[in-house]
Amino acid sequence: QVQLAESGGGSVQAGGSLRLSCVATGNIANTACMAWFRQAPGQEREGVAHIGGIDAPEYRDDVTGRFTISKDSAKNTLYLQMNSLKPEDTAMYYCAAATLGSRGYCYWSDLVKGFWGQGTQVTVSS
Repeated sequence: QVQLAESGGGSVQAGGSLRLSCVATGNIANTACMAWFRQAPGQEREGVAHIGGIDAPEYRDDVTGRFTISKDSAKNTLYLQMNSLKPEDTAMYYCAAATLGSRGYCYWSDLVKGFWGQGTQVTVSS
């Protein structure tokens, strides 16, 4: 089992920045792939970024260039640096973890079925 605990959410004005953190505990061997998802009220959950496979981190198009995902393996901590925030970034942000998929890649489908945290709220006002 893996436990994930997010922190760092809050309320900011458009153009501001936040850094989210997610600490993993438990069977860390199951956290080779980690990701951030978000879900706004009335909207479907969407993947924001993932990291850990043999390829480069992957981002959804509308956060590319503004968000940066990183991982400190020594601290078992995942980060999401969010800059130039927009009102449409408002959502509950969730951390997820899963094992590596075939050929060493991280797959969104595996992360959706993996371990999840409770979420941290991000609110961006215009």
